[in-house]
Amino acid sequence: MKLQKILSRFLKLHKKEIDLSLDRIIHLCEKLGDPQDKIKAISIVGTNGKNSTIQACYSILKEAGIKCNVYTSPHIQKINERFVFNNQQLGDDELASLFEEVERVNANNPITFFEILTACFFHKAAQYPDNLNLIEAGLFHRFDATNILKNNLASIVTSISKDHLDWLPENERTIDKIIFEKTSNLLDSNIIVAKQYPVSTLEKIKKTIHQNLSNKYFFHDDFSFSNGENEFFYYEDKFGGLKLPKPNVLGQFQQENISTAIATLRILDLGIEDHHIKKGIQKIDNIARLQKIESGKLKDLVKDNLFLISGDHNEDGARVLNEYLKSLDCRKHIIIGMMDNKEHEKYINHFRDIASITTVDIKNQPNAISGLKLREKFKNMPNVSYKESIEDAIKSINLNQGDLLLITGSLYLCSEVLNLN
Repeated sequence: MKLQKILSRFLKLHKKEIDLSLDRIIHLCEKLGDPQDKIKAISIVGTNGKNSTIQACYSILKEAGIKCNVYTSPHIQKINERFVFNNQQLGDDELASLFEEVERVNANNPITFFEILTACFFHKAAQYPDNLNLIEAGLFHRFDATNILKNNLASIVTSISKDHLDWLPENERTIDKIIFEKTSNLLDSNIIVAKQYPVSTLEKIKKTIHQNLSNKYFFHDDFSFSNGENEFFYYEDKFGGLKLPKPNVLGQFQQENISTAIATLRILDLGIEDHHIKKGIQKIDNIARLQKIESGKLKDLVKDNLFLISGDHNEDGARVLNEYLKSLDCRKHIIIGMMDNKEHEKYINHFRDIASITTVDIKNQPNAISGLKLREKFKNMPNVSYKESIEDAIKSINLNQGDLLLITGSLYLCSEVLNLN
């Protein structure tokens, strides 16, 4: 398949390692005619909730009839997921042609995998100058390939916490350094800051962006939400309050992300009306983030029990995931596979009252920790076992009627689940 051959070539010819510099992406985009200067964008930075916030924005914007281009990472099943233009994913042939064109222009100059993908997105997005671009930043925004925009309408700062610490110097692996890398170089425009945990993180963000000339909006100070009765939740900002139906995504953390999306779209005065918001939040396509699996081969093994996948791969993700699990009155079983560079013991310590934990290997991921090693790291948790595959893990669990099965720990594992299913 042509697209797969090009991707294989990308991975061989272009460095995949993170190299914190903007020189390469700037040089390539100059040769492409600086497409990033021809688009208008909302940038989304943070640790957790970036993709969910983008998908909430995107769903609402579509209801309002606004055409969007969307750039996210990583992809879950197909790389096409990262390249949405005019509200449609690029097909394989179009994407292959785009990759080939930009690769020819790059002419084998040094470039990282993420940088060349970002240049491809900018190049294609410039063909739709009237569209609104929703652009997810990579790991660290200050030197991130997405951070060369000219017409940035807003920067959304989602929840920030410790993650990807191995890319920082050992003496700088702190929340302060992460906040600095993600927020110290936001473009002057509008900055919307989501709910942060703990509150000290919010205060550190405020301090870091203090001299930024953007208009600034903060959860609680400028917008908020609360849970209501009878399947509603309530949103409020300076424009007034909204009584909203419960969205089609699970968990309070998703309501936090949705509220941040609503705040951003109302602040930007894009012609979004209340009915667009109400309909949009019930049509969010949020893959592998507390996603309910309702049919398929693996679902058949789970039978009538609730079956969820969620790529919560860091400590703060585990915290909010456990908050959701606590709201359910049932026995909970978890299957976990993780990457090697995560803080595994801190991650698992957030979970409480879990009936069983089964660790698994993540296939075709050389940077994943083996399920056996992960089981050893989880030895202080009750009822922990190891199985080589997802299917074996599901079959080994004694699921009673009404139980929950959750597969989590890595988006790569969620991708495997979706492909197997």
